[in-house]
Amino acid sequence: MRSRFDQQLTQLSEMLVQTGELCEQAISQTMVALSSSSDEIAREVIRADAHIDQMERDIEHLCLKLLLQQQPVAGDLRQVSAALKMITDMERIGDQAADIAEIVKSTDMSLVRGFPKIPQMAAKTAAMVHDAVQSFVDRDLALATATQAADDAVDRMFAEVATEMIDFIVHADAADAQKAIDVIMIAKYLERIGDHATNLAEWVDFSITGVHDVSFDTKSA
Repeated sequence: MRSRFDQQLTQLSEMLVQTGELCEQAISQTMVALSSSSDEIAREVIRADAHIDQMERDIEHLCLKLLLQQQPVAGDLRQVSAALKMITDMERIGDQAADIAEIVKSTDMSLVRGFPKIPQMAAKTAAMVHDAVQSFVDRDLALATATQAADDAVDRMFAEVATEMIDFIVHADAADAQKAIDVIMIAKYLERIGDHATNLAEWVDFSITGVHDVSFDTKSA
């Protein structure tokens, strides 16, 4: 019985890694779509969101099967419960990457292409997603803690983008002002992705220590 349970826990970890990779790719592909003004790549990101949604359903099914059939206790229960919470944040990361892709499809991205903080934010948040999932697989509390701390840099970059774009809007015509608003929206979606990656790491922390900081539950929707 324990051997079967361990196999299913391994499967759960593998599915979370796969979903995390899909999220990372979606974030990276939004930047490719942005830099190339590629509607097709933007559509690929939107299609990837549907795949992430399906992975959410599959992982939820496996977690519920583990809870109902195996009745895990203590650390095992925390691990399964954390996975259930983590996949919700991953699904939202997919949604927000798709939201960025929708902006890219409908907007002239010439302004943002000359703005390096946007791809820097994307690279940072993709790395946070990777590290959060890896910390779950490796039971690495130090990596989970470092992932949480990395969100401060994302928040700072968002504040810088917003300030610079607001200053730009003051002197811009209506068309350029709308482009600047789109840049702020893209940055905001990336900032939210950073929040969700932080949530992932918080749930890893809980799965290892049994302590969860509830303040992170309301960081982002």
